[in-house]
Amino acid sequence: MKDMRPAGRMWHLYKMGGITPAITSMFDVQSAQQMAFIRSIMKEQRKNALYEISLETVELVVFDLETTGFSPYNGDEIISFGAVAVDGDIIRKDQTFYSLVNPKRPIPDQVVKLTGITDDMAGKADDLMAGLRGFLEFARQKVLVAHGTGHDKHFLNSALWRTSKVNLSHRMLDTMMIAKWLHPRLKQYDLDTLLNWYGIEIAGRHHALEDAVMTAKLWQHLMREFRERGIHTLGDLYAQLSHHQ
Repeated sequence: MKDMRPAGRMWHLYKMGGITPAITSMFDVQSAQQMAFIRSIMKEQRKNALYEISLETVELVVFDLETTGFSPYNGDEIISFGAVAVDGDIIRKDQTFYSLVNPKRPIPDQVVKLTGITDDMAGKADDLMAGLRGFLEFARQKVLVAHGTGHDKHFLNSALWRTSKVNLSHRMLDTMMIAKWLHPRLKQYDLDTLLNWYGIEIAGRHHALEDAVMTAKLWQHLMREFRERGIHTLGDLYAQLSHHQ
């Protein structure tokens, strides 16, 4: 007779079908469906070979996260996702994504002042898994672009592992790293400095979607400089960046 208590049921499902059904058995139906979707996106992403894709036609998602702090491994949480689709250097203003996330913990006062996101606003939002699924459903297998990707990648990896036991497998481009390669003599490479450098209007800073749109406009300027330097494919760009890390 099979042991159908939670631990026994999980072991039985693991033997029958692997880790995914075993893990999802521990969650409710909706969470299990969301987890399965997230895992499938990561699996498909690992199959993609993108290096020969032209920068003129590459499909990108430029994104930004707002968080309660700087360390997802010490209790800080994502409180909003913002993203906009970009094809080559064309910003698809009709294709955007924005979602608040309930961090299930108080938002520090300084973060409330910076982002305008209050405990009341976040408390009415979906949980992390739902927000993450929405973001990944928008991004699909596209290349992700952000400014200072280290912060965002840490939070995404933490969120993916906690909700679905997978790691981020998307290709990512960092506009900060690209700017350091293109303009090595600049003293600072924060988003405000670069927006000013390229004459891009600054509005709505520290709102995830607004920051994503401004970063997309920064990407447009960087694309013009790629052309001038004979950088035509993702492979060309990654090769250049690999020498300037």
